[in-house]
Amino acid sequence: MLDRHAGGSWRARSRWGAATILVAWLQVCGEPAWAGAQIEEPLADAVRTALTAAVHDEAPPRPNFESIDERLAYLRWLGAMSERLKRRKSEHSTRVEFLETLWYESRRSGLEPELVLGLIQVESGFRKYAVSKAGARGYMQVMPFWARIIGNGDPARLFHMQANLRFGCVILRHYLELERGDLFMALGRYNGSRGRAEYPDAVLAARRSWLLGPGQLTGAESASR
Repeated sequence: MLDRHAGGSWRARSRWGAATILVAWLQVCGEPAWAGAQIEEPLADAVRTALTAAVHDEAPPRPNFESIDERLAYLRWLGAMSERLKRRKSEHSTRVEFLETLWYESRRSGLEPELVLGLIQVESGFRKYAVSKAGARGYMQVMPFWARIIGNGDPARLFHMQANLRFGCVILRHYLELERGDLFMALGRYNGSRGRAEYPDAVLAARRSWLLGPGQLTGAESASR
């Protein structure tokens, strides 16, 4: 499903190539390609309750591993991602804290860490205090209405690193469930452009730049083995 639009027709390959070029440009310029604009929709009480519960537990990201091999794989992932993120976040401790939190929150929501890294790259260019024209905030460009309907009502919390990553991952998981696992459609819904290819293609292209090379485990694989 992740490569749904990566091959096929000339038009699909051209679109993928354009998205890859744009991602490369973003890596140089550090500016977001699209501003987040999730659309507020009515939520059933059960859904609202579940989402509220999902964002309220702000436990620190302390992963547990069943074996030393799993822990070593995680540390290899952390080291590789830290090196790639260095030019965007120069301070080592800040960079590692961000990656530890991202890994924890993405895995907590059943998402691939590399996918979340790709989404953040496209949405905010890894800028903690990014604000879109639509008012979306932070790394994952979360719309303020989410703080009202499933948070504590304070949109300023969306600039807090863990809160922003928690909200963003929970929202993307919610959209994946709405779209019955269709990542292409869920990403479009996250950006407020459901059904259009530009944004999902760009996120998936960015995701590829965070994957480890052949023979190496990704963060998701190391956690699930």
